[in-house]
Amino acid sequence: MADQRIPLYQTGLHPCSYLDRKDASTVFLDPNILLNVEGAEVMAEQGFRRSGRHTYRPHCPQCHGCISVRVNVQDFQPNRTQRKILNRNQDLHIEVSEPQLTLENYRLYRRYISERHRDGDMFPPTARQFQDFLGVDSGFTQFWNIRRGHELVGVAVTDNFRRSLASVYSFFDPDDHRRSLGTYAVLKQIEAARQSGRLWLYLGYWISDCRKMRYKTAFQPLEMFNGNDWQHFQP
Repeated sequence: MADQRIPLYQTGLHPCSYLDRKDASTVFLDPNILLNVEGAEVMAEQGFRRSGRHTYRPHCPQCHGCISVRVNVQDFQPNRTQRKILNRNQDLHIEVSEPQLTLENYRLYRRYISERHRDGDMFPPTARQFQDFLGVDSGFTQFWNIRRGHELVGVAVTDNFRRSLASVYSFFDPDDHRRSLGTYAVLKQIEAARQSGRLWLYLGYWISDCRKMRYKTAFQPLEMFNGNDWQHFQP
């Protein structure tokens, strides 16, 4: 699949999900084509992102605000704040499972979306939305279930490629601010990628004017896709 020519399609203009009063357009693959792990990694290397069966990249005529970013995991060193987060969460452990909709993870997802993203297009959350967005079994996707004892406190949905990992989405206990569970999930993905000899962790898109995306710049060294190649991140 990685060497096969894959046709791309483009949407018309539609309201941007990230920036107010902006129109967006997206280039995407046929969702009926389920990429294997090699093909999916090639698309990630070209700045594409996966959501359920959809592999896409923003292609907006008047805006280039969505920039694909990845962490160079072999050179990453946690900063002081990140080390504190790791130490604070030493009582947590991660169980890996196949992507699946369960009552346990759906209840956590519903709480997270309802409290953190009530103003977005994912609200109100539904079981069908969860399944279409996160529950698609690509053959290389895992749920990293973050637990305190038996209690589920977070899920990091992760694509496992040959040379890299990709953070698809994370949701967690929205009331447990002290633990910084979103940052913790990324740190554990970086750690796992480095220990397995992988080179990068893909973090999706960074948008300078979107407050919810700014956390990504804390993971250095960060690389950005300029449309042709990857280069050192320059905000």
